[in-house]
Amino acid sequence: MTTPLNGRKILILSSNFGTETSEIQRPLAALDEAGAAVTVAATEAGVVKTLELDRELGAEVPVDVTYDSVDASDFDVVVLPGGTLNGDNLRTDETVQGLLRSFSAAGKPVAAICHAPWTLIEAGLVDGQKLTSVPTIRTDLVNAGGNWSDEEVVVDDAKGFPLITSRGPDDLDAFNGAIIEALS
Repeated sequence: MTTPLNGRKILILSSNFGTETSEIQRPLAALDEAGAAVTVAATEAGVVKTLELDRELGAEVPVDVTYDSVDASDFDVVVLPGGTLNGDNLRTDETVQGLLRSFSAAGKPVAAICHAPWTLIEAGLVDGQKLTSVPTIRTDLVNAGGNWSDEEVVVDDAKGFPLITSRGPDDLDAFNGAIIEALS
């Protein structure tokens, strides 16, 4: 088994409720399989209660740490899973915004799926960047100065850090691959 991410540390930021099931489980599994140490951080200890297509309860994902105990300097990349509720909750969290700014200022990859790019807007990381998302938030990203593109994954380093974005569950293999490539 090839493990290109041995020694790499990945931070997944999620709210405790409303994250799209596949958008947290599949990156978590793929990055772990690639050899990375993956940490799930949320607002509160316990679990992330996921949703399938924003409607049905999905699997629970254990929370390793809370946001307020995380230091961006301890990780190599940050991943924001989607889900409408998750994206909406994350974007209003100032601790999450600060963590994203710390990752980008250090030149570390910031990766976001589906509705999670809403959080990038609030952190001030969209202006001048090419990115993608679920089509329903396209206008928000364009209004924030982003150059939106309908592609399965977009990687842009125009601002000195790799910004990796993806549209949704159907594009997760390409998204996971882009994270692995950025860290290999």
